[in-house]
Amino acid sequence: MAVHVAVSCDNPVVVFAAKELQTYLTRMLNGEQARDCTFELGLADAYSRIPLPPVPNPSVDDRFHIQCEAAGGVIASGNPRSVLLAVYRYLTEQGCRWVRPGDDGEYVPRLSRLREVNVTEAASYRHRAVCIEGAVSYEHVRDMIAWLPKVGFNGYFIQFREAHTFFNRWYAREENPFVVGERLSVEKAAELTTVLESEIKKRGLLYHKVGHGWTCEPFGIKGLGWERETVEPAKEIVPYLAMVNGERKLWGGIALNTNLCYSNPEVRRIMATAIADYAETHRDIDYLHVWLADGSNNNCECAACQKARPSDFYVQMLNEADAELTRRRLSTRIVFLIYVDLLWPPEKERFVHPERFVLMFAPIARTYSESFRSDENLPPLPPYRRNRLEFPRDVRSNLAFLRAWQEIFQGDSFDFDYHLMWDHLYDPGHMQISRTIGADMMALRDIGLNGFVSCQVQRLFLPTGLPMTVMARTLWNRTADIESVTNDYFASAFGPDGAACRTYLERLSALFDPPYLRGERPEGDKDAAKNLAAVPEHIRAFQPVIEKNCSLSEPCWARSWQYLRHHAEITSALAQSLAAKAAGDAEQAQALWAKTLELVWRKEPEIHPVLDCWLFANTLRRKFVKE
Repeated sequence: MAVHVAVSCDNPVVVFAAKELQTYLTRMLNGEQARDCTFELGLADAYSRIPLPPVPNPSVDDRFHIQCEAAGGVIASGNPRSVLLAVYRYLTEQGCRWVRPGDDGEYVPRLSRLREVNVTEAASYRHRAVCIEGAVSYEHVRDMIAWLPKVGFNGYFIQFREAHTFFNRWYAREENPFVVGERLSVEKAAELTTVLESEIKKRGLLYHKVGHGWTCEPFGIKGLGWERETVEPAKEIVPYLAMVNGERKLWGGIALNTNLCYSNPEVRRIMATAIADYAETHRDIDYLHVWLADGSNNNCECAACQKARPSDFYVQMLNEADAELTRRRLSTRIVFLIYVDLLWPPEKERFVHPERFVLMFAPIARTYSESFRSDENLPPLPPYRRNRLEFPRDVRSNLAFLRAWQEIFQGDSFDFDYHLMWDHLYDPGHMQISRTIGADMMALRDIGLNGFVSCQVQRLFLPTGLPMTVMARTLWNRTADIESVTNDYFASAFGPDGAACRTYLERLSALFDPPYLRGERPEGDKDAAKNLAAVPEHIRAFQPVIEKNCSLSEPCWARSWQYLRHHAEITSALAQSLAAKAAGDAEQAQALWAKTLELVWRKEPEIHPVLDCWLFANTLRRKFVKE
């Protein structure tokens, strides 16, 4: 038996897709199928009568047609990336599952005969991407990029120019007292980014880039991360900085958080030129993100800037960048963001060429205790009060800002959200946050958005990859049944006792009570203290099931249970520290937290592929240590 794959073109992504199909099918069949199977693979226009679904933009929107029997068949799509997505979908229909990045996250069944597969679909949303965050090694990001198209994602976002801050957090290992690290140079981070870009290109993924840094890098100030600067800005740059409380200086000593005097035409000219220069020398970028400073309530208070909202000057600058890009005949798409002070839309300015731009809604202050919903009865926007703004947590108020922007911009758009940046750590069972994610993805079209870019840590697969699997499935198909997706995930990741594992984690999520951990109820909550105190016994009761399954013969299942064993130990310790805090014993809580953190750091060599220990420490520490 042999697997033959004929491709319709020499596009590198299509050729890579053919290799993936051949490799996985050879592993699955393992000589069992008696006869050869032959597949035709490629772009639909190379075949006659391929019924692809209609989409607004065939070069960007993903769709495919699969018509295969046991002896093979045709897999065709509208663009090279969609061919690869179609291959992975075909393999999924044959029983393959990818429950987390890396080889140990692959479940590849053995088959004696291929199943018939007939699927013709288009993705529900154009934008289905992940953004780099947290602490990462090259291997962590490489494995994530390789995993994304296997579950249906179609893009990746590398923040900054070289993502130095994220790589350095891992390689320097400054927080882990049991590991000696080494700081990473900016040059080395740039090298890693270049190699990762080749991994993105190999899969035809839509490439998002930069975001932070436009308010400092063009002015000779490095914007590598959120650390305080050790050098003052040059004197000739100071007049360009935002004047806040009568002073023009770095906001909190952090360049990345420092806004500029956007009413100054020279400031806008420098930024617009820098945007065009970068786009001209980085033509492989599909979506170039242009953001203002991070932080909030840090906008210029000079008389000229007071005459308009920051969003008016933002749109004015973006129009100037568009004019320069047009002059240079560059078609780069520019992503602009609705975020903190920019939630308030411009009063006067409008985009001259809206087709150049993509709106990015980033409601960073929102709660994840409730999901998006289409609600016509949205509240009015609060008044814009420069540098005196408060940002709402409830979903309806956040959607009111989106609606206000949509009244002046009807172009392409997506949600940029943070479910898996910090919030998953408030739900150690991953069950409640998975439901929120599923509901949010389904509602994106209802609130007028065409997809999602997840700003998240890359290592969040402890205890499961369910949150990302639900995200991927519902972004591809907004009518997907979450219950079926969840059951399929647990069977694929944990094997015969998958259903028992789900029940265990459902109870764990309930006991930790994510709304309480988000700070939406008072700290000294007696019910919360009681529930958290019950966690160790709940874990102990399930321990025999975990131990029994750690030696399963299927490597993917065994590894999932082995990770769950680590998770049980960490989660039990965390629950005890949180229970002490909820009971009002701050001293005991801090002592127990210190033991929890030591446990996590000691386990890092074993669990680093699935848990971002740096982010775990820096997020949950706030529950015990006042900063």
